[in-house]
Amino acid sequence: MSGHRAPSLLLNDEQKMLSKTAHEFIRERAPAARIRTFRDSKDELGFSRDLWSEMAELGWLGLQIPERYDGLGLGFFDLCVVLEQSGRELMPEPFISTLLLGTQALLLGGTDEQKQALLPGVAAGEKLLALGYEEADSPVAATKAGDGFELSGRKVQVLDGHVADRIIISAATDDRGTTLFLVDPSLAGVSITRQHRIDGLGAALVSLERVAVGRDAIVGKADEGAALLDAVLDRASAGMAAQMLGASEQAFADTINYIKEREQFGVPIGSFQALQHRAVSVFTEIALTRSVVLAAARAIDDTPDDVPRLTSLAKAMASETFLHTAKEAIQMHGGIGVTDEHDIGFYMKRAHAAYMTFGKPSQHRQRWAELHGY
Repeated sequence: MSGHRAPSLLLNDEQKMLSKTAHEFIRERAPAARIRTFRDSKDELGFSRDLWSEMAELGWLGLQIPERYDGLGLGFFDLCVVLEQSGRELMPEPFISTLLLGTQALLLGGTDEQKQALLPGVAAGEKLLALGYEEADSPVAATKAGDGFELSGRKVQVLDGHVADRIIISAATDDRGTTLFLVDPSLAGVSITRQHRIDGLGAALVSLERVAVGRDAIVGKADEGAALLDAVLDRASAGMAAQMLGASEQAFADTINYIKEREQFGVPIGSFQALQHRAVSVFTEIALTRSVVLAAARAIDDTPDDVPRLTSLAKAMASETFLHTAKEAIQMHGGIGVTDEHDIGFYMKRAHAAYMTFGKPSQHRQRWAELHGY
C-alpha cells in the first residue's frame, strides 16, 4: 500500500468515549425491535425524526462535515465509530442516504454554494439527502435545454428518496459521459413512489419527466460524474461495512447469550462442543473483519490512493461475515429464530440486503484483484 505504513487500527481516547456513548444511547433509545413497529404501523417515514434530531444535537451527524459548514470537522473514521454502533441495532435512520451518499457527493464534488445551502442543515438534522444511481428499464438522460438541462428517466431503490429534501441524480449527458445533478423533489416532473424493503430501510422509485435544472445543479464536473460516483460509492461501502460489522457483533452477542441460557438434556446448549466450534469461527471472522473495516475508514482520511482497494476488501469481508453470522445466529437459536416475534430474524434480512448493496463480494474481489494487477 502507499507509503509502506500500516494504518492505525486503534481508537484514541475521544473515539473510545464516542463509541461508548453511542453504544449506550442507541442500545437504550433505538432497539432493533423498532423495525417491527415501523413495519406494522406502516409508518410514512420509516424512522424517527425526533431521534435523528437528538443525534444531530449530540454532533454525530456533523462529525465529518467541515466547521465552516457547521460541522465538527473530524474524519470519516470518527463517523464510522458511530456507524458501527448504529448497525448493532439495525437503525433505519438515514445514515446511508444522507451521510454516506448525499453528503459524501457534496464533500467530494459540490460547489461552495451547494455545500453552504445543504451541509449546515444536514449537521443540524434538518436536511435529508439521497442519491439516485441505480436504474432498471428507463435510464435517466440529460438533454440540453437553453442554459440548462432536462432530465428524463427513472431511478430505482433510491434510499430514503421519499423523504429527501434534495436528490442527487446521475444522468447520461449527450452520450459523452455521466453527470450528477442536484434535484429538488418538488420540481415539476418529479414523481416519487415509496418502496418498502425487507431490511427495514426506506426507499423510493424516482421518475423524472423533462425536469428542468440549471447548470448550477451540477455536482462535480459535467460528463465526469462516473469517477465522482465511484468515489462516493467507495465511501458508502466503507460506511456500510462499519454498520455490518456492528450488526455482526450484536447478532453474535445475542446468540452467545441465548446459548448460555437455553438448556437441553439439563445443560446449557452452549456447553456442546459443536456449537462452541461454530461460535469460535464466527468470532474469528468478526475480529478479522474489524481490522479491514477500520483500515478502510482510516484510508479515507489518510491515504486516498488506498481507498479503492481497501473499501472493496472491507465491503466483501463485511458482507460475508454478516451473512455468515446471521445464518449461524438463526441456526443456534433454533425454531424461535425463524419467528417474527424474535428480533434475530431482522439481522438475517438486513444481511441479505446489505450483501447486494454497493456490489456483491464477488464483484469487489474481482476489483481487488484487478487493482493489484492479477
